[in-house]
Amino acid sequence: MIGIIGAMEEEVAALKEAMEIRGTKEIAGMVFCQGVLCEREAVVVRSGIGKVNAGICAQILIDHFHVDMLINTGIAGSLDARIDIGDMVISTDALHHDMDATIFGDAPGQVPRMDTLAFPADSALAEKAKAANEKANPEIRTFIGRVASGDQFISSAEAKERIVELFHPLCTEMEGAGIAQAAYLNKVSYVIIRAISDKADNSAVMDYPEFEKQAIAHSVRLMKELLASL
Repeated sequence: MIGIIGAMEEEVAALKEAMEIRGTKEIAGMVFCQGVLCEREAVVVRSGIGKVNAGICAQILIDHFHVDMLINTGIAGSLDARIDIGDMVISTDALHHDMDATIFGDAPGQVPRMDTLAFPADSALAEKAKAANEKANPEIRTFIGRVASGDQFISSAEAKERIVELFHPLCTEMEGAGIAQAAYLNKVSYVIIRAISDKADNSAVMDYPEFEKQAIAHSVRLMKELLASL
């Protein structure tokens, strides 16, 4: 069973439309749609925004729906000059850029008393997602690398520079690390797929509304191609 999480309804609406929904269940204010998508048994859900919502959603998918794979689809801000609006980022791993227990001797981003700084994605699944995007969206570029998550929308150059300097990620968003940590703790396969909707700098307010719709369309095409390849 595959669990597909999007933070916003816009990110999962098209997947639900393409899905043969056999049942819905509301848990913790989230509506889980279970059925068949691209000939695969799947559950599609809007988690809500932020790492706590995302982590709770992932745990429900694991406990109640017994998924063995989590795919987080959505949009993100680029943190790499090579990556432009419209491009796609696939995760190698994910971490919390806003976790700070450095006063106790932990590295920035380290969750205290956990045995890893970043939560590794399923490398084979990431490669399949890369290949799926290259086939489904040949007009855009695909990058594989680290995703940095925090409960803040990054819109200043100063915040962007700090995250890049400390963690060297390709993009930043607000859910992935919550899902990645849940997957890591439960030993479940996961990957984060992020369409770039802004540059995570002072242009964010200007760029975001214009490119959000296009970014989501790219993500949906990728998802359909990926599911068909699994």
